[in-house]
Amino acid sequence: MAWLCAEYLADQYLTAAGLAEPGSLEHRASLRALALTVHLSGEPAADEWLRLTSYEAGWPGWVEERLAAEEAEDPGGADLALARGAWRALRETWVHAADLDAVPGGGPVLLVDETARTWLPAWRLGLPLAHLAVWLA
Repeated sequence: MAWLCAEYLADQYLTAAGLAEPGSLEHRASLRALALTVHLSGEPAADEWLRLTSYEAGWPGWVEERLAAEEAEDPGGADLALARGAWRALRETWVHAADLDAVPGGGPVLLVDETARTWLPAWRLGLPLAHLAVWLA
């Protein structure tokens, strides 16, 4: 039940932000990323979700650690199975999208060059959208 609540809350944030068309790959990736963050954080606090989803916060490693801790607490739990499925989909689905790490001219990134595309795991696309949705709320 906790996973479904986290997913519902994530959907509310994303719908309110209007950053991606519901049902699109971007929306599904950001929904999974935010639902994982909400579910695994155990904190009903947007400031904590912002911290966890910020750029270079080590989100993938944090997800792995939290899933392992949840596995130790409730190895056969339905919430764990749903969270693991979401994480697997984010890791194993690759998307051809703007290269978020491309640095034009070698300086600090001010704008993302939408024409510079690369293959990246879906979590790399969903996480910034999830962060922005929480920030906009």
